[in-house]
Amino acid sequence: MTSLRLSPDPRPLGKSELIVSPIAWGMWRFTGTDVAAARARVDAALEAGITLFDTADIYGYGTPEGFGSSEALFGRVLADAPALRDRMVIATKGGITPPRPYDSSAAYLAAAVDASLARLGIDVIDLYQIHRRDFMTHPQEVAHALAAMVAAGKVRAIGVSNYSPAEVDALQAFLDLPIVTTQPEFSPLRVAPLYDGTLDQAMARDMAVLAWSPLAGGRLLDPDHPAHGLLAEQGAAHGVDVTAAALAWVMAHPARIIPIVGSQQPDRIRASADAYKVEWTRDQWYAVMQAGTGERLP
Repeated sequence: MTSLRLSPDPRPLGKSELIVSPIAWGMWRFTGTDVAAARARVDAALEAGITLFDTADIYGYGTPEGFGSSEALFGRVLADAPALRDRMVIATKGGITPPRPYDSSAAYLAAAVDASLARLGIDVIDLYQIHRRDFMTHPQEVAHALAAMVAAGKVRAIGVSNYSPAEVDALQAFLDLPIVTTQPEFSPLRVAPLYDGTLDQAMARDMAVLAWSPLAGGRLLDPDHPAHGLLAEQGAAHGVDVTAAALAWVMAHPARIIPIVGSQQPDRIRASADAYKVEWTRDQWYAVMQAGTGERLP
């Protein structure tokens, strides 16, 4: 049976002019005050060929450094080594506003994008994403806020995170520029995007899919989980570990999903490039899916 081979070649990010790696590095646990240690993690991602760096203003909330601290730490790394900026595509998100759950009002988003730019210490955000849907803001208002960011030169492209296909449709209806990315949770243990239209819509509209939690919050690393054994076996057959196999499983889907690696250990970040070594047959891919969900396909 034909095997699918993964490519490390950079690709366009949806309908944008941004060119990115097939793997992203996520910074939701990118916290602390040690710039040297933070720089080591950034360097590890670049060494793995990763050029897409995904953060959010909420990252750091609940830590001693607080709301915005992940962006701020990233900004300190960039200030310490400005040449790094030209080697990366920077994505951030806004709209989660504790203790209020969500706020995507035009006034809030206008202030949020300026605050993210200041914390990151950059002139323009490559990809700005609405983090979660604010049910109390009309999508037309959100659209106007996003369009204003782009028109002002503060943002190059826009995307959404944790949006349903219907919510994407509603927002896109009020936009003249494309929504270039969607960011769902996706892994062998979380396959809802296969069924709810998220991946189908992305393929139909040429939207890039950024998958958060591709290791299912670490549950795929549990030897007792049925999917772990299949992933470990597949990885071993290609000389890599279960993590690389799990990332490759996500990437093998025809939507060309970009998994967001969440590790904060430089060695583990570098090892994410091992995912490109794994090949999948259709039988092997579906076997992992069924083991992950615990349900046989009809």
